[in-house]
Amino acid sequence: MKSISLFTLSGILLGFGLFLLAIFTRTDNYLMFLNLPGFLMVIGGTFAAGMISFRGRYVTKSLKDLFGILIPQNINPQTLYREVGLIIEWGVQNQKGGVKKLEDSIEKSDFDDPFLSYGTKLLLSDYKSDEMRTMLNNALETSFERDMVPSYVLRTMGNYAPAFGMIGTLVGMIIMLDNLGSDPGQIGQGLALALVTTLYGLLLSQLIFKPAAEKVKEKNEIMRYRNVMMMEGLLMLSDNQFSTAIQDKMNSFLDPAFHFEIAEKD
Repeated sequence: MKSISLFTLSGILLGFGLFLLAIFTRTDNYLMFLNLPGFLMVIGGTFAAGMISFRGRYVTKSLKDLFGILIPQNINPQTLYREVGLIIEWGVQNQKGGVKKLEDSIEKSDFDDPFLSYGTKLLLSDYKSDEMRTMLNNALETSFERDMVPSYVLRTMGNYAPAFGMIGTLVGMIIMLDNLGSDPGQIGQGLALALVTTLYGLLLSQLIFKPAAEKVKEKNEIMRYRNVMMMEGLLMLSDNQFSTAIQDKMNSFLDPAFHFEIAEKD
């Protein structure tokens, strides 16, 4: 079972908690903030606009990534340190026994990552480093762009939500004005209900869609950084660089507190 990002969850709870606190400390009429038709208009209109703007599979993936922000990313200084150690170990084996020893070491290594799998396949296929760089860079950038689409979708939906909140408000005001002649005393209550949809749109935009878009973007940028690091290591292996040279290059990507030292490993 996957863990939950407590920091992200705390941010969501804090945002909505402050909103609820403001309501509970200012009024006893809590129910006036509940308007199911208005909420359905905002959320339904936002998703409808998203489906018009983007392909269905992108919208579906964006919803998956929306809930995925609660799952912490498994890339951190410790995991990067271990992956740097893996590349350096391959460099040591390459120095000792050449391609055959390197291939055996890669086959014995425990990793499950599409980019690294593709990179090691190219490495063992005897491509030159400039050819490898072109192919790995293409794989890296196209993967990044594909994974960034949900971020674009969520950000766009975040821009749509307030507009549909305003549409709901206008609908509510039209209905209110139409009934104004029969009961002028209801104008205050009707106006309050009409404005609730604007509130829904702003909350969805500023506390759900836009923050989720930024979180998805951050995750993808971290993954891209990690893949650039691994690409540089694989290219140095392709050039048969010494393990110490590989270590120094790879350490330039790491936090100084997590620099790898071959002597410590030995």
